[in-house]
Amino acid sequence: MAHTTNYRDAFIEVAEDCPTDHAVEPPASEKPTIAALHYRLIAEHPYGRTSDDVVFETFALRAGIAVDDAVERALFFSVGRPCLRSSPLGKRYGWGLHHDAQGRVALVARESDDYALHAADPEISHMRAMRSRRH
Repeated sequence: MAHTTNYRDAFIEVAEDCPTDHAVEPPASEKPTIAALHYRLIAEHPYGRTSDDVVFETFALRAGIAVDDAVERALFFSVGRPCLRSSPLGKRYGWGLHHDAQGRVALVARESDDYALHAADPEISHMRAMRSRRH
């Protein structure tokens, strides 16, 4: 059975304990972090990838395997994987994540009008990014 991290018509709001009041791009480093890869993959093509695409491509890029390897992807999703609620983008960097009707994802800066509109939209599912610390 294949598992999925995809949501449809959903909005992941920033975590309650997110340390920033505005969205910031994760810092660049010699070896890209998960946050930097998530940011790049989503920002370069808003609504161009699903959560599964982002999660697998991040794994593949860090592991040095081909992002289009269907066998590796099937193996990767043969077990449950953390969804984008656990992404540092919503936990630490102030980004909401909107998933459209096809499950494709886009970044939404927490200080933006779009964020307020998505956060107030009764037609979509709402959840928060996971907290960084237990309370």
